[in-house]
Amino acid sequence: MTSDERAALAESLFRSGMNCAQSVFCAYADDFGMDRATAAKVSCGLGGGVGRMREVCGAVTGAALVLGMRHGEDKSVTYPFVQDLCERFRAENGSIVCRELLAGTGATQGGAPEARTEGYYRKRPCVELVKCAVRMLEGTDR
Repeated sequence: MTSDERAALAESLFRSGMNCAQSVFCAYADDFGMDRATAAKVSCGLGGGVGRMREVCGAVTGAALVLGMRHGEDKSVTYPFVQDLCERFRAENGSIVCRELLAGTGATQGGAPEARTEGYYRKRPCVELVKCAVRMLEGTDR
């Protein structure tokens, strides 16, 4: 799958109702022999900056899960890949923290997820952040 195809898949997953972490991680599930339903369960709690607490962006934590699946036999190997991805994501987007990325959008902390309306997609950068994380994963050593 090309980088553009993978980013389009992640966007489609997000627009279908998956959270940011699920969208990134599930776009790679097949690479690890994992079915999408299992991948969605594994990554479910990471959306909205970990349980909608607006901490580390779910697109970033979803990408960290992918890197863990690729390199996770040894923390000393995996951590540098995650750190590099985080630094590149921060450089491109200004932060890796959900509440900072969503500043000014009216996004709240905690509670139930918001309905996915056209207004939701217009006011939030989440689709672009999901695609950004996928592009950055495509640029990492496999």
